[in-house]
Amino acid sequence: MAQGFIKTDELPQVIPVFPLDAAVLLPRGRLPLNIFEPRYLNMIDDAMAGDRIIGMVQTIGGDAAHPALARVGCAGKVTSFAETQDGRYLITLSGVCRFVLGRELSAATPYRQVRADYETYAADLAPPEDLEFEREPLLDALRSYLHRRGMDIEWEAAREAPADALVTSLCMALPFEPAEKQALVEATTLSERMAALTALLQIDEVGRRDEDDDHPPPIQ
Repeated sequence: MAQGFIKTDELPQVIPVFPLDAAVLLPRGRLPLNIFEPRYLNMIDDAMAGDRIIGMVQTIGGDAAHPALARVGCAGKVTSFAETQDGRYLITLSGVCRFVLGRELSAATPYRQVRADYETYAADLAPPEDLEFEREPLLDALRSYLHRRGMDIEWEAAREAPADALVTSLCMALPFEPAEKQALVEATTLSERMAALTALLQIDEVGRRDEDDDHPPPIQ
């Protein structure tokens, strides 16, 4: 059960959306956000007065002032909220269920609202898939990816984390391109997302192999 929801018909059918490239949300993921634009402060005020559901979605070009929205986003629930002295909101959005964007409403609000169709991703509301997979190929590819960028993680935690938590955190945190992030969001099952994540890491390694002869140290 994701954030108290059992069935898709319990979720709001019209939701506000926060278009933000390269900052994606996935079910059971947690996304911290620093809200400062007036229209999105207004959105958070309205969400907190209601069901606290907001849709995170990337854009796919178009007018910079009103960009086209990607076809799939993820609904999240505001699970922590704080206001700073200068009027910003610091929130955490916890992923509930992905949705296919339907018609955008001609809303009077300064923020955008869409009809959300959750049925394709109804399984997001079920307990996470108990996935058995070979962890080392993923961690090997990840080690090379992070080394090239001067980044690191807690490797012991990566070895021991449940598959869903590991894959979700990596998909959300790693600095992939927006189109790559979107492919991870749209992967229907955890198995598909894990395969796509591993492929992205391996493709990056192949693409940079001739550019960088520096080999990463072994995982400790």
